[in-house]
Amino acid sequence: MSKYKLFTPIKLGSVELKNRVVMAPMTRCRAIGNVPNELMADYYGQRASAGLIITEGTAPSPNGLGYARIPGCFSKEQVDGWKKVTAAVHHKGGHIFLQLMHTGRISHALNLPEGAQIIAPSAVKASGQMWTDTMQLQDFPIPKPMNDDDLLLTLTEFVVSSQHAIDAGFDGVELHAANGYLLEQFLSPISNLRTDKYGGSIENRCRFVLEVVSSVAEAIGKDKTGIRLSPYGVASDMPHYPEIAETYTYLAEELNKLGIIYLHLVDHSPMGAPEVPLEIKNIIRNRFKNSLMLSGGYDRDKAEAEIENCQADLIAFGRPFINNPDLVKRMVNHWPLSQDLQMDQFYSADAKGYTDYPVYKE
Repeated sequence: MSKYKLFTPIKLGSVELKNRVVMAPMTRCRAIGNVPNELMADYYGQRASAGLIITEGTAPSPNGLGYARIPGCFSKEQVDGWKKVTAAVHHKGGHIFLQLMHTGRISHALNLPEGAQIIAPSAVKASGQMWTDTMQLQDFPIPKPMNDDDLLLTLTEFVVSSQHAIDAGFDGVELHAANGYLLEQFLSPISNLRTDKYGGSIENRCRFVLEVVSSVAEAIGKDKTGIRLSPYGVASDMPHYPEIAETYTYLAEELNKLGIIYLHLVDHSPMGAPEVPLEIKNIIRNRFKNSLMLSGGYDRDKAEAEIENCQADLIAFGRPFINNPDLVKRMVNHWPLSQDLQMDQFYSADAKGYTDYPVYKE
């Protein structure tokens, strides 16, 4: 039996996870027609030795489908598709949360169904380009600034989609307020130029995020609601601003008042972004009293150190789970990890580089 605390059970809301290893959310673009399928069920089922799986970013509405071939959770067909995924994970004794991701301005009309629109807090265009299957790389467009009707509709879509997730068999949802997507676009004074109650001060910029969290928690239970944050991340054209520390301190305090089950703090420095300062991690750890999940470039020993030092309750692993479907078993038994990572297959459409990675053979 491993001496590592990383591999011991932990209670998360109403479920008991068999270990503290989390499979981090990773976009893989296999949802043809934006509908989860058997291939995805195989993929997640293969990785169900994780204490918790968090799915790839999933749109709560047609407006949130910014990328090619990402899943949604707003139609009956999508809910039925997700039921196959949750059944595959639960059959193997795992637990799974759905990550709800509205892409906001990180989108392109060619990736959206007819009638959908690209919306954001303000009409601020992101620098960079978006892949489309029909026209390859295209510049990001200028988004439509959200009016009162858009705000209410989007809030409602998050709530209804979270209820659909529970109907599909998920153990909970993670609200994606990181990586430069819609919810983080509200947090930043660079992407949010609003002059109403949703813009300007730190409290105003956090307002929409907190309204979404509060409404989802009320609808499905705070013990089934988590959130992902990425302070100091630069993904999707999110430049730094002077009040980052104050913004996330306030956010952690307010999220703690809402009593949601976990806060997932991601540090993108292993992929070249600036490091999240230890001071910010400590502030969030002290202000948010429920479970804290950390992710970003962890291996087994670094993860164990964070758990042992009470810096985190859960550690999420991303890329190692792609080419090591049996990652937990390999770490427990000190077996070598596969180094065969087919990065050119990350976002393709079929099983290659997705469900064909082998388990370890002694």
